[in-house]
Amino acid sequence: MRYDLEFFVCCCRSFLGPPNSGKDDYYELLGVDAKASPEEIKRAYKKQSLQLHPDKLAQRGVTITPELQAQFTRMKEAYETLIDPYKRETYDAIGERGLKWTEEPFSIDPQELAHNFATSSVYDRMKIFLIFVLAAVAVLILPILICWHVDHGDRGLWLATLIPLWLWNGLIIFYYSRLILLGPITRPDSIPEAEWVDPLPMEKRIMSLVNHLLLVAFEFLIALKLDDLIAAPWSVLFFPVVVFEVLHLVKKWPLARMRVVTVADLEAALGKPFAQFTALEKELIAKRYSVVSSSDCPEYELANKLRAKARHDIVKSLCRLLFMALLLYQLDVVNSNANWWFIFTPFWLMTAAMCYSNYQAFDAVQRFAMERDPTLFGMAGEDPVTQYGTMQDEENQSSAPTPLTEQEKGLG
Repeated sequence: MRYDLEFFVCCCRSFLGPPNSGKDDYYELLGVDAKASPEEIKRAYKKQSLQLHPDKLAQRGVTITPELQAQFTRMKEAYETLIDPYKRETYDAIGERGLKWTEEPFSIDPQELAHNFATSSVYDRMKIFLIFVLAAVAVLILPILICWHVDHGDRGLWLATLIPLWLWNGLIIFYYSRLILLGPITRPDSIPEAEWVDPLPMEKRIMSLVNHLLLVAFEFLIALKLDDLIAAPWSVLFFPVVVFEVLHLVKKWPLARMRVVTVADLEAALGKPFAQFTALEKELIAKRYSVVSSSDCPEYELANKLRAKARHDIVKSLCRLLFMALLLYQLDVVNSNANWWFIFTPFWLMTAAMCYSNYQAFDAVQRFAMERDPTLFGMAGEDPVTQYGTMQDEENQSSAPTPLTEQEKGLG
């Protein structure tokens, strides 16, 4: 069984309710055994289709009712699940309800979850309680040990105090290693080969492992330095995290320099329709530009957002590198008495830039909303006191007594 399924079954069994049985079971719908091979499932589906397909029923003179249509639809759903190895393994582990929840998380009914949890066994409910306890311990144990070491651990080793951190790093390294050992993800039969893109490319998996190993090396060197087990300068200890930031810059740099162009722009530049572009031209364009159909499509806006985010990430990395340079100067240079407020200047600048950027985004959204609906959002800038005064004037005018006519004066 896959690790994600084992974890899901261990943690969420109490929310799934009783397993499928009888006519609700997919295997029963197809009339096959739970250990049936894919070929047996295909033969069973073909046999059931001859019996339940609406066209076959109409040929035999059977009146097609909604119940018969629903029965055929459910049988077809069972076949599509069991013929897919990934879905079948998920169904065997957590049932139909769990399979639908993993595919459509927003379809989860909170009332159904509460009912299943209330009717589950004491053992399953106890597992949920233990999971919350273990999660709280995992989050709090490291800060507690660090505080204890700072206050009372003069003779203790930081390598021992940070054992929870080493365990956590070991789990992450194991996870990334497993991703690499899985190899390339097999293309599903339903997706054409020309459209298939590996969601987890091998290069991305390897770089994730390398980045985490750099952080682990930095943490380990700092622990050795605090325990006086090595006498290297701080600049050497910070080398792994500097490499980490440089790799991050190299990764974000092409995306930050990306130019977003439309198909019409390319056709105007090359003087021919996009369909006549050669394979070499398309390859060169793909390396330098992000091509979208038009400037009004969602892809154009998404590409601009990705480019803006990459530029923000580069600014953050540069600020962190500048901070590390100032910090290393403070730690390694003899008799360096620089003000610590000055050392943290990159963080103050980065915080101010982030606030200004968020304000710009808010202002742009506000102006866009006012352009789309001036009636609703255009009144926001008016003074409510002025509005109230205008209403009062209108009420006073409407409530003022009407002057008497000449006829009414004569009657008086």
